[in-house]
Amino acid sequence: MAAITAAMVKELRERTGLGMMECKKALVEAEGSVDAAIEELRKSSGLKAAKKAGRTAAEGVSLVKVSDDKTVAFILEVNSETDFVARDDNFMNFANDVLNVAFEKGETDVAKLMEGDLESKREALVQKIGENITVRRLVKVEGPVVGGYVHSNSKIASVVALSAGTEELARDIAMHVAAVNPRVGKPEEMPADELAKEEAIIRSQPDMEGKPAEIVEKMMGGRIKKFLAENSLIEQPFVKNPEQKVDELIKAAGGELVGFTRLEVGEGIEKEEVDFAAEVAAAAGTGKA
Repeated sequence: MAAITAAMVKELRERTGLGMMECKKALVEAEGSVDAAIEELRKSSGLKAAKKAGRTAAEGVSLVKVSDDKTVAFILEVNSETDFVARDDNFMNFANDVLNVAFEKGETDVAKLMEGDLESKREALVQKIGENITVRRLVKVEGPVVGGYVHSNSKIASVVALSAGTEELARDIAMHVAAVNPRVGKPEEMPADELAKEEAIIRSQPDMEGKPAEIVEKMMGGRIKKFLAENSLIEQPFVKNPEQKVDELIKAAGGELVGFTRLEVGEGIEKEEVDFAAEVAAAAGTGKA
């Protein structure tokens, strides 16, 4: 009898979306052959054609749910392999189910959240749609005033928390966050390694060469200040009114920035590049794109 490894079970799960025990049982019956196990699963469980191993799920949606009292928000990313599936009602219903359960339970640990009923729903949806579907990220944001924004294509979502003001103001600033994508909320929050990297870039610029040290330091100070202003939310010109900084807008309402979160679908995922023209040509036997 062939030894069934964890890697084999993982591959079969990724390609079928089925549960661990079902995949392990199928592999045992197929004597360790992943392809044979897939064929048997298709016969016994109505499984659609399986995906290629390693197929990346980098499409999907980002969603936001805000509490009635506007003090708590959850922001979620659920991924699919294609944008076509991301726009499917079954996929959207599942994503909203996940968000609602997370909100009700106050749970931000994806692994814990997906135990039980939600994981069964995910597996059933994978079989129905025929694509890998993953719940990737879930963040809870709290504050005296919280507002959220989801872009029209559901690819970018953001949440902003303020110490005072209105939910409409928080939502407007969340819209700004979605559009401009600041790295940090305030200049002092910029990580030291990011600052060091930017300083190294500035020092290597051609107009720094040959200048006295004191001039270089003065130029460095000005450019770092500009870098921080461009990448810190409160220092940025408000997208709806560039004559006013975000911080000025918040302070006019008597508040301060508490925090923000922005999720963009597929951000940080290394996507598989597919040459579809080459695939079609190969299938046609021409060898030409």
